Amino acid sequence: MIVNVSTLSHGTVRPAEDAMDLTRVLDMLGDAETSALGGLVIGVAFGAFAERSRFCLRAAAVEFARGEIGGKVAIWLVAFSSAVLFTQLLVGSGHLDVAEARQFAARGSLSGAVVGGALFGIGMVLARGCASRLLVLSASGNLRALLAGLIFAVAAEATIHGILSPLRDWVAGLWTIGGREQLDLLQLAGLPQQAGLAIGAAFIVGAVFFAIRARLSPRGWLGAAGVGATVTAGWWFTYQLAGQAFIPMSVKSLTFTGPSADTLMLVLAPPGRAFDFDIGLVPGVFAGAALAALVAGEWRLQGFHDGHSMRRYIFGAVLMGFGGMLAGGCAVGAGVTGGSIFAVTAWATLFAMWAAAGVTDLLVDRPADGRKAEGGGRAPATPLAP
Repeated sequence: MIVNVSTLSHGTVRPAEDAMDLTRVLDMLGDAETSALGGLVIGVAFGAFAERSRFCLRAAAVEFARGEIGGKVAIWLVAFSSAVLFTQLLVGSGHLDVAEARQFAARGSLSGAVVGGALFGIGMVLARGCASRLLVLSASGNLRALLAGLIFAVAAEATIHGILSPLRDWVAGLWTIGGREQLDLLQLAGLPQQAGLAIGAAFIVGAVFFAIRARLSPRGWLGAAGVGATVTAGWWFTYQLAGQAFIPMSVKSLTFTGPSADTLMLVLAPPGRAFDFDIGLVPGVFAGAALAALVAGEWRLQGFHDGHSMRRYIFGAVLMGFGGMLAGGCAVGAGVTGGSIFAVTAWATLFAMWAAAGVTDLLVDRPADGRKAEGGGRAPATPLAP
């Protein structure tokens, strides 16, 4: 992308015509603190929208696997297609350049995407919520989600910096790809960059069709579209910040695997932990979801029913933490954020998550539901609200 640039006092460059001027905020707060503030604000919006819409990949994948395209699938489709369309609008109009995004700037791992995505898909069914959904639910008083979210963060930290990191490196190194022509799905398919906008528009049409058929409520429409918009907002804010900050900044958007681990370590070992977009994101989502639940009168404490359900949640959370780090993103980070810029590894991860979630539901939850209907066996814990 070719843009006109202007030099700032910070010694960097940015697009001259469309940039959000962050100079005063950067001078007042500093680069790292401004990045964290942006993550906090965008996180609050995401948390509120996700709480109101009940956005969750696990709920959508299970509904789809059971042969239905209803409200849960419609909400996910509206959120995903909104993120794709809004992001591609910015890219196509020259207001956003994602060439330096992590998904394109380094070698990608297809083995990590497929294996990690599958493990994450299994884990989110066992824990009854993807990573972002667990964070949102914990903010509304769900203690099951809170415990699972903490275990998820510990497993993610162990995968990136701890005992599980050698295993992650080995699996990730089995099948790698590099170069923009291999990492960008549009280029790999021989399509021009403008095709992304057309694909986004097609996704929107399909999402609207299924949302109307499912009689999606206004709350669902607004919340799901808002989730997609916050993903685009994350891309745009970090792109503008990268062009204006004095220190190097990454162009990124919403994800919850790495940020959850970073936030946990900030609490446990604060000295030397630098502020950034990810550090602001997780507390922001928690605050936004809590506020939305309180305003709606839906905040209430919920716990485990028995030890079996607790073990299930813990095991699922560990699989999600490891799988998310291996795949390079969670259901939002890979599935929506990476998908919105047509990163090959993100789409591979997304398909693996959907497939693994459907198989896990078929093998684990549907037999248990059948035993419950017959009045025998042990039923799973009451599902988290989708």
